Amino acid sequence: MEKKVLAALILTGILCFGATGLRAQEPASGAPATSSDKNLEAALDQNVALMRQDLRSQKKQLIAANLKLTDAEATKFWPVYDQYTAELTKLGDQKYALIKQYGLGYGTLTNEQATELVKRSLALDEQIAQLRTKYVPIFNQVLPGTKTATFFQLDRRITNLIDLKVASQIPLVQEQK
Repeated sequence: MEKKVLAALILTGILCFGATGLRAQEPASGAPATSSDKNLEAALDQNVALMRQDLRSQKKQLIAANLKLTDAEATKFWPVYDQYTAELTKLGDQKYALIKQYGLGYGTLTNEQATELVKRSLALDEQIAQLRTKYVPIFNQVLPGTKTATFFQLDRRITNLIDLKVASQIPLVQEQK
């Protein structure tokens, strides 16, 4: 089963992120944003939102296929999963905003701005870890410990694969010069 998860996620990552890429464009020579730029940015936001929604759906399908739940467990698990995912999505929104800010500033980032982006990124990582920690006892109320652990293994693997694909599309800060 784990090979199916890995193959599906790699394919998803390639299809969703490989085609669009998250590399920043070179900034226009300090010119103010035009309505065309704003339309392009709005279209990008919409495309990313659709991709993220599709990834969440595929993630749920992968978890359903690999987390062996009884009917009684499933009835209790999925509402908790949906609540967890909603909270995780809010943090994902912040992560996307951070990546977008990086992309918009790419080529002109100062040392201070780069440091601030790193701090915000690390704070988001901490918030995600805190969210998972918060949900362990909540999932344990509806699942046995082994299934809770299996869920978090799947969740982390899927998230790590997606994060790796996204990170590979973002240019390093020092390359901006």
